[in-house]
Amino acid sequence: MTKPTQQAATIRIRIAYGENIAIGQGKADLLEAISRVGSISAAARELDMSYRKAWMLVDEMNQSFKSPVVVAVKGGLQGGGAQVTPLGQEALARFRVIQAKASEAIAEDVKAFRKRLFS
Repeated sequence: MTKPTQQAATIRIRIAYGENIAIGQGKADLLEAISRVGSISAAARELDMSYRKAWMLVDEMNQSFKSPVVVAVKGGLQGGGAQVTPLGQEALARFRVIQAKASEAIAEDVKAFRKRLFS
């Protein structure tokens, strides 16, 4: 049996709402990218993701929260785009706090677990 290439053991947190994943690592990264570049398509390119996939993730997030986390910005000289709403910024910030707290809480156990994986 050959050893796999070295990979880091990771923990992924997702917050579900019914059947949907309201937010997880990929959606949080997408929100950050949209906030930074002001466009779903540009954010998708930055994350090496199709526009369709990015749009579906945004739509699922928007359906999971009481109000949209991303809204379209009307066109004009700059051609429009998308904007992360205050609720989207709050959801993103809270998710990052949850990730940090969870990571800190399980750090020793993950370290012990990693010792038992291929290296």
